[in-house]
Amino acid sequence: MVTPAELNRRAELYSQLAAMIAAGVPLVKALEMAGRNRSLRSSQKTILELIQHLQAGLTFTDSMKHVQGWMPEFDIALLSVGEETGRLDVSFKQLSQYYEFRAKIIRNTISDLLITGATLHVFLLVFPLGLLTAFVLGIINNNYQQGFPFIIEKSIVYGGLWGAIIFLIFACQGKRGEGWRALVENLSQMIPLFRTAQKYLVLARLSAALHALTNAGVSVIKGWELAAAASGSPRLKREVSAWAPHIEGGVTPAEMINQVSYFPETFANLYFTAENSGKLDETLDRLHTYYQEEGFRALHLFTRILNGVIYAIVVALVAYNVISFYAGYFNAAMNAF
Repeated sequence: MVTPAELNRRAELYSQLAAMIAAGVPLVKALEMAGRNRSLRSSQKTILELIQHLQAGLTFTDSMKHVQGWMPEFDIALLSVGEETGRLDVSFKQLSQYYEFRAKIIRNTISDLLITGATLHVFLLVFPLGLLTAFVLGIINNNYQQGFPFIIEKSIVYGGLWGAIIFLIFACQGKRGEGWRALVENLSQMIPLFRTAQKYLVLARLSAALHALTNAGVSVIKGWELAAAASGSPRLKREVSAWAPHIEGGVTPAEMINQVSYFPETFANLYFTAENSGKLDETLDRLHTYYQEEGFRALHLFTRILNGVIYAIVVALVAYNVISFYAGYFNAAMNAF
């Protein structure tokens, strides 16, 4: 499970490696020093594996690929470029800032949902009032069987709620197979605003990877294919994988972008202008910053709206249950007379 703590540890690891490599420390020695940091204990096994592969004569890029399941394609793409260009410290620093920013946003999102989640749990515990009343009276009167319906109902409700939460956490992990990630991406497109946030974050990762690959002098076709793979979107990766014959035939990436509905008009126009003016490097950096900020802003807005919707539903259900309970109580009282 990807948590803010895990993202912060990764950011700290990359930050330390960036500082040590910038100071002239060899990569293997930098990894050894980072591996001795107690705050990075959860990454020590991975760091040792990387060191072993490097000492066996593999490049850092090949070493990263041998450590399965730990390093995302986005990291591998940027660090591979850093190794090829001799700017590994810059790539580490860029990744450190990315994961630190990502951890902050996830932590803020969880914080926003915490009060709403607590309110929802209290509501589910208290209502329906009839079951809670029977449970309390059963305890008071030592008639514990009277409380069984309450326990069974709450077990089903909380079990279903936490089962759904655990499933969502499992489904949204970036380490799943591409087929699974494609399914999750398609389902997320049905959620207004969230799909916008997701697309903007994909474009931010794409721009960052393209920026690094362009600086490294990687060919246009290979650069776009690597960047699309690093973006985290199976759909975008699938779209870009079909570009090679067209680009080899003389079509520019800017023209291909205009033919793909996935790219917003802003991205297409800025990329087209940059390609023609020779300022692609500068524009890609701006696109990365813009879409990262806009993506996280849209995600935060989605969280706030979701909180509001949940609160509105809870308030409506509370009002309905209270009115129903007292209506039933007064009806019973009237019938007793």
